[in-house]
Amino acid sequence: MDNVPISGLDEFNKHLDDLIQDPNLTIIPKLFDDVELQLTDSNIPPLIPSLLPKLTQILKQYTDDPAAVVSLTIKLLRPISFTQVLQLASEESLNQALSSPAPAAQILGLTILHKAAKSPTDAVILSVMPSLITSLLTAWLSSPKVEVGQKASKVLGDLLDIDCSRPPPPPPPAISSGITPSHHELVLRRVPGKGELWKLIFHQPSIYNLLLDLISGRHPGTATSVSQLSLAQGRILRILPRLAALNIDAIAQSAILAPTPVHLTNGHLTDEGSDTEMNGASENPTQNENASTSPPQPGEGLLPYAALRMVDKRDVLMHLNLVDFFEAFVSLMRITEYSARKEEIVKALLREAVPNDDMLRGALESLPDRTVEEEAEGLRRWLRVVMPEVAEMPLR
Repeated sequence: MDNVPISGLDEFNKHLDDLIQDPNLTIIPKLFDDVELQLTDSNIPPLIPSLLPKLTQILKQYTDDPAAVVSLTIKLLRPISFTQVLQLASEESLNQALSSPAPAAQILGLTILHKAAKSPTDAVILSVMPSLITSLLTAWLSSPKVEVGQKASKVLGDLLDIDCSRPPPPPPPAISSGITPSHHELVLRRVPGKGELWKLIFHQPSIYNLLLDLISGRHPGTATSVSQLSLAQGRILRILPRLAALNIDAIAQSAILAPTPVHLTNGHLTDEGSDTEMNGASENPTQNENASTSPPQPGEGLLPYAALRMVDKRDVLMHLNLVDFFEAFVSLMRITEYSARKEEIVKALLREAVPNDDMLRGALESLPDRTVEEEAEGLRRWLRVVMPEVAEMPLR
């Protein structure tokens, strides 16, 4: 069946030629769909030399939503490796796709970057193109489109997984019940990565500061939109448990001092009479449960910054997002490989976060009752270890 000629291919090729000659022509999506539906792993390779250059040219000059072109291009690229794609598409063209106002073009750029998560070597190759990482982070945190945010989260998480320099967790011992979750099953890499992307993102000041500015409301992509800032903060909170499972030390500390979140500088800890509203905050912002929040501290990494400083808890939805983060974080840290350092980091976060947040304390205390029965007791034991003692709680 794979040897059957693709129906309508001649007409489709002519349409591509016409679009290249006249970018003002209207794309006929049905022609793209008809060809795409006939593509298979075996008939794609011979089509790549003839179709991919034309599709690339159309994407460069087409100004409308290129969804049909992108969908077909992604399918044609499926069997091609990251290094092969780099021979067909320049770094500049990938940056253009990632920064495009068209979500379909951004998805195409993200799909190509995702190919670098296939091997540690490809991740290293990507690390020498910092502009692509800058574009990835910006698209991830500044796009209002859910599909772009979700795809970028997956791409970034997989890239940092395959590039993680720590050995992958060992396979769990055989258990008769067969139900105990294993961190080994959650990771992609089977050998240690080189850690170059980790260094680039978390130690290169320009890129790390870009990330921090995006989630603190100090970047144009999030500074002018309350909803976009909330989206960016929600996205960072959702990926942090995975990053902590990969290398908690890398995100727990940093030599780069984080910026003060905008909500801490707009009447929150300064002018008592200010009525500036940021990130969903209400008026009279100095009188609220967030008043104990302090500015970023020297040495703090992305994890404590996002968990303890970033969110304005007067924004009810963001407060709920923060609680969800802590639930996921604490649960995942229980099943990752034990270390005294990990336990110390988790305890330190909860020691600062829990006493001033009744909602968070209640959610964590009830978490074992809301998990599967087989995991409940183990989670209770873990919470008894990492939660602050009652004596540590301030009188309210």
